[in-house]
Amino acid sequence: MKSRWVLVAVILLVAGVVAVWPRGDAPRPPAPGPDLTSARAEAALMPCPTAAGGPESVRGITAECLADGARVEVAGVLAGRPVLLNVWATWCQPCREELPVLAEYATGTDAIAVVGLAIKSPTGDALGLLRDLNVKFPNLLDTDGSVERALKIPAALPASYLISADGTVTFISDPRLLRSVDDVRGAVARYLGGAR
Repeated sequence: MKSRWVLVAVILLVAGVVAVWPRGDAPRPPAPGPDLTSARAEAALMPCPTAAGGPESVRGITAECLADGARVEVAGVLAGRPVLLNVWATWCQPCREELPVLAEYATGTDAIAVVGLAIKSPTGDALGLLRDLNVKFPNLLDTDGSVERALKIPAALPASYLISADGTVTFISDPRLLRSVDDVRGAVARYLGGAR
């Protein structure tokens, strides 16, 4: 009888050791990313606005707000008013030419809201480019490609979209590259019309 209890105790001890033994395949917490506090401060971007509604195609999808690193719902950033959404990447040379034009347009009294969306770009590089180009309007970073897929963003960048107050999304194909503030104003008038 005594040997039976010893056997039960040994089995329980082995089971307890197996239960708490560290496993090589156990999930590990993600490594902390670089501290971007100073890069965000130097970029001095406007915060990402949020409102109810927005384009249905991006509802429930989140992206990083480059101003503060917070995850925000993309539809909320694009909701409540007409918005020009500009999609860009740090490696895209035409984007480097277009972003300052959009920044100049965004400061005009007749401008609609402008929001940038960086894709396939490291956060630090995106912040550095915006700082160097003196672009201050709100910018998002599509960290997982979900916004890119939802909007069916073309391979050639930059790409711009006009979002009306009711959430209708229209791709700007003419002109494809916005080279001047007049190009931006013309595209807004042509694609948005009276739907402000």
